[in-house]
Amino acid sequence: MTQDRIRILLTKSETDAHDRGILTVIAGLRDAGLEVIFTRFLFPEQIVKSALDEDVDAIGVGSLIGGHKEVAADLMHHLRENNLEHVKVILGGVIPESDIPELQKVGISRVFGPGTPIKEIVKFLTESTKK
Repeated sequence: MTQDRIRILLTKSETDAHDRGILTVIAGLRDAGLEVIFTRFLFPEQIVKSALDEDVDAIGVGSLIGGHKEVAADLMHHLRENNLEHVKVILGGVIPESDIPELQKVGISRVFGPGTPIKEIVKFLTESTKK
C-alpha cells in the first residue's frame, strides 16, 4: 500500500440492506487502485467516527430506500462538527434528480445514479481528492 492511494469509506445508511450496487462499486474502486473501507448500517454520527478512525479522503453512501436528504444533512453536520469539511462525500443509488440541488446545497459533492460507470466515479474521486 502506498501513501498516495485514495482512501474511501463506503457505507449503507441505517437499515438499507440492498447492497448489490455498492458491492459492485467496491470491487470496481478496488480494481482501480483505491483503498476501500466498507461498513454497513451506520447512522451519520457513526459514519463520521469511522471516517475519523480510518483517516479517509472520501465517504460514499449508498441509498436505495429513501431518507437520503436527512442522512446527507446529518452527515454533513457531523463532518463540520469534527472539522472534516475536506472529506468529499458522494451518494449513490436511487436518488431523484429533483433532490440533487438540495443535496449539493448541504455539501454533497456528487450523486451517482444506477448504472454509472465505475470509471466515472474513479475519475471524479481522483480529480477532486488531493493526495
